Amino acid sequence: MKPKVYVETSVIGYLTSWPSGDLIVAGRQKITRDWWRNAPAMYELFISELVVAECSVGDPQAIRDRMDALKSLSVIVSSKNADDLSSALIAKGALPASEPEDALHIALAVVNALDYLVTWNFKHIANAAMRTKIYGVCGVAGYSPLIICSPEELQEAGSV
Repeated sequence: MKPKVYVETSVIGYLTSWPSGDLIVAGRQKITRDWWRNAPAMYELFISELVVAECSVGDPQAIRDRMDALKSLSVIVSSKNADDLSSALIAKGALPASEPEDALHIALAVVNALDYLVTWNFKHIANAAMRTKIYGVCGVAGYSPLIICSPEELQEAGSV
């Protein structure tokens, strides 16, 4: 059975965005594209209705490119359990109140018992200090932890 991976919106953004002149962004774009090439063979990939909604905003061509990337992915729907865990993540300070979407991404992946959440959001999701708090809140709520990481980290794990 393949590990289950929640693909957060930032990954789709790096995957489909036009080449950047910023070296860090360009590096993340390349890593994401390299990871994406092999990911469907190695993992069962999931998104949520929230990812679809976030990918539906902006430049019309960019929207088409993002939607095309999402076509083959399984979609997780929201639930009361995910909404409750999302609220708990914010109430207990694991994520700032200004980032309810980030809390919901995490909650959807956790409640649906996925193995990984892959993201480029280092500010609120894949952040060492935040991860500790996130894992704590999820554990207290009775959920098994998932691994929050970047495509680069998951690519490295898959190539071992």
